Amino acid sequence: MSAERAPPVPFDVAQDRLMALCRPLGTELIPSRECLGRYTRAGLAAERDQPALDLSAMDGYALCGEGMETWRIVGESAAGRPYPEELLQGEAVRISTGAPMPRGGERIVLKEDAIVEGNRLVTAPGSEASARHIRRRGLDFHAGDIVLGKGVRIGPAQLALVISAGFGSGRLTVGRLPGVAVIDSGNELSDDPITMTPSQIPASNGVMLAAMAAPFAASVKRIGPVADTMEALADALDQAGDADVVVTSGGASIGDHDLVRPSLDAWGARLDFWRIAMKPGKPLLVARRGNQLVLGLPGNPVSSFVTAWMFLLPVLRRLAGAAAPLPEMFDLPLAEDMPAAETRTEFVRGSLTRTGVAPLGQQDSSALGALARADVLIRRDANAPEARAGEMVGTYWLQTGGIA
Repeated sequence: MSAERAPPVPFDVAQDRLMALCRPLGTELIPSRECLGRYTRAGLAAERDQPALDLSAMDGYALCGEGMETWRIVGESAAGRPYPEELLQGEAVRISTGAPMPRGGERIVLKEDAIVEGNRLVTAPGSEASARHIRRRGLDFHAGDIVLGKGVRIGPAQLALVISAGFGSGRLTVGRLPGVAVIDSGNELSDDPITMTPSQIPASNGVMLAAMAAPFAASVKRIGPVADTMEALADALDQAGDADVVVTSGGASIGDHDLVRPSLDAWGARLDFWRIAMKPGKPLLVARRGNQLVLGLPGNPVSSFVTAWMFLLPVLRRLAGAAAPLPEMFDLPLAEDMPAAETRTEFVRGSLTRTGVAPLGQQDSSALGALARADVLIRRDANAPEARAGEMVGTYWLQTGGIA
């Protein structure tokens, strides 16, 4: 059966097939402080305890002994400057948040509960010294604990954890990031909105797709806008060079000027599958050329965004070593009724309200204004019945710009 006559591939099947085509690209050993945005290639074991000592969680006084009416203040423990001696029965030291507990220190009385008379400490009536104000050694993790699993993306919090775990001056083995080439095609596209003619439109897709890919790529090369000719597309594909992933936007459908498929054939790429039972984004195609993967995305900007979010970004995460490359779906209540779904899996742009998620009024696949206002994509499975307000629906959170 020809690709034109074959039925569209179900959405979930298409995602699974695409993931089966991808293998992590390999590893790099880089300084730990430069690992932001990378994926771990093995579980990361801490090289130290955190904290390395018992620390005070509050400003106050560390005490030795119970059943006392007063304690003699013998010194101070500050962050980075511990009290050097061992506390004896009836002794206390001033202590700051984050400061090491002195040897012999058993409890802490809060500063606001302390009455100081010269070098004597008296606790306020009703107050109580407690060990709960002590952060015990290894409270966060112990040396040898796995602090990050395999295939975890290192964001700002994870980077701080890596440093805290003892890798501040070391190097980590992380996944190699893919190189990406983005080809924006269409006779109607102009890179200069000021001088373009009324029959042209701004070439926004290439910029959008490059921005979406950038956090997951070693490099992103934008090519275009490219005219709808075999010669121009052949030149653009040659410019893509040895990019791990080649992304085209526009020209992937079956119109007279949709030349991406024949251009890919001439370039030596082999079509894997084409057309997905999803809305927006049906014309998506997937092809391969040697080790290069090609994604042909639709030209309508919303369709291009949604297919990139559901297919391109998972590919980039997978190649970079992500353990869970697909976007995570959350169940949230509907704020208003939604009609029965069509025969394709649909992704409805929606907003988050106090009572749940609500579809935006404008769902045209060219409407960037609605897309930019969207907080979520609401998933409606093929042939799903009418959904009432309050029912739970699958949603994808977009407030990270679609790149989380």
